[in-house]
Amino acid sequence: MVEYALSLDGIFGSLADPTRRDILARLQLGQLNVSEIAAPYDMSLAAVSKHLKILEQTKLIMKRRRGKEQVVSLQPDAMMQAADYFKQYQQMWADRFDRLEMYLNEEE
Repeated sequence: MVEYALSLDGIFGSLADPTRRDILARLQLGQLNVSEIAAPYDMSLAAVSKHLKILEQTKLIMKRRRGKEQVVSLQPDAMMQAADYFKQYQQMWADRFDRLEMYLNEEE
């Protein structure tokens, strides 16, 4: 359980940064090399590499070598873990909203 919580902490920490969220959004369209990822950002390649390292540590992305370049792709497992976390609350909130709706309809 502790390992699961630490994993989620890392995932949500990674997703808290807008640059990293943008990188993930761009990777939804397909794999990119590191230079392609860095191109639209007004930051050094080293800064982009730090973002990629964090995403890789939390298993949101995977880097692999293709010749001289590093190719980056999404890893869906970590994102699924975050989605599963929210699913446990989805039913609770749906039930609460249903009860609120019934209460409000009774008041009419």
